[in-house]
Amino acid sequence: QVQLVESGGGLVQSGGSLRLSCAASGSIFMMNDMGWYRQAPGKQRELVAAITRGGSTNYADSVKGRFTISRDNAKNTVYLQMNSLKPEDTAVYYCKGFIMRYGRDYWGQGTQVTVSS
Repeated sequence: QVQLVESGGGLVQSGGSLRLSCAASGSIFMMNDMGWYRQAPGKQRELVAAITRGGSTNYADSVKGRFTISRDNAKNTVYLQMNSLKPEDTAVYYCKGFIMRYGRDYWGQGTQVTVSS
């Protein structure tokens, strides 16, 4: 069984920063691609940022230059540093990890990020 647990969400003022963490545990063997997604009320879940095991990254246009994704393979943990936050960044943020050995994605339970204007 594999579990992903996010932490670091909260309430912040516009222009502020937050750092999200997502730790994977269980029979992981090796976590391949990892990513952060978000879902705002009434909207579809969207990709925020993704990172390969080798460290290659990609970002949604809306967060480029403000958010940075990183990972620690030894700890099976992925991070999302969010700077210059805007009210439109308000959403539940989910992390996702893909394990090639099992051929499937695993999701965390989500963490709320609220940015006040």
